[in-house]
Amino acid sequence: MGGPPAAPQLSGRFFTIGLVASWYSSNIGVLLLNKYLLSNYGFKYPIFLTMCHMTACSLFSYVAIAWLRVVPMQTVRSRIQLFKISALSLVFCGSVVSGNVSLRYLPVSFNQAVGATTPFFTAVFAYLMTVKREAWITYITLIPVVTGVVIASGGEPSFHLFGFIVCVAATAARALKSVLQGILLSSEGEKLNSMNLLLYMAPIAVVLLLPATLIMEENVVGITLALAREDIKIVWYLLFNSALAYFVNLTNFLVTKHTSALTLQVLGNAKGAVAVVVSILIFKNPVSVTGMLGYSMTVIGVILYSEAKKRNK
Repeated sequence: MGGPPAAPQLSGRFFTIGLVASWYSSNIGVLLLNKYLLSNYGFKYPIFLTMCHMTACSLFSYVAIAWLRVVPMQTVRSRIQLFKISALSLVFCGSVVSGNVSLRYLPVSFNQAVGATTPFFTAVFAYLMTVKREAWITYITLIPVVTGVVIASGGEPSFHLFGFIVCVAATAARALKSVLQGILLSSEGEKLNSMNLLLYMAPIAVVLLLPATLIMEENVVGITLALAREDIKIVWYLLFNSALAYFVNLTNFLVTKHTSALTLQVLGNAKGAVAVVVSILIFKNPVSVTGMLGYSMTVIGVILYSEAKKRNK
């Protein structure tokens, strides 16, 4: 009676669990590896690191879409669309580079606490740039989101002002990118799924980052090669880290495709918390009760925010 049909459901569930697990591990893995490279290992080149990530994303995207046909390839139709994608890529670069710069100065746990305020910036940019207004209750839920980070900043033993400013900038840029993406690629002919967007954004990012790393991070290639001669591990770290950076995007896309928007929000919030716990266990950075309370407050605010948004749709 109720036998065989359960198997596809079960395998489907395992598939989803596996997906989420690989999404979490690649996400948290990239974060911890970036932190390790940039502050513990002493590889002080966040722009070069981001460029490595984007190079890997360009290559893997091409292989995944053109050869493996993970998703159908979408073509860029016009110069205007290419210009829009380039603008997105610029903001995207800004957010990733800033995030990596902040990791040089801040512990992962605090970096994640600031990152959790993304909905606040998204709401601000959406308010300023689109006619879309949320219900007032939705804006009220953003108060604990921001207050939490203010409290966490006060209680953060390893607080670093420059690192904090750059981290806020990274978070704002991430939010700006998502709002811009909604505006720029909204018309039916221009909608790109995230895998195709990455396919076009990543090579543009490499082109933008190459002059930046050469000008701002002097002799970075020479230094990296010199490091590699002393310790070949750095090459493996960079290669593995860059491949992981692509998998973050791939698994993110697949998780979005195979779960609901709400599940994604819940998983996203939990991911930040998991990253905080794992990073504290690995890097043993000092944490304070105030810091943790502030972070918890932000997470609760984010949950309330997504609830309020869902209710007022």
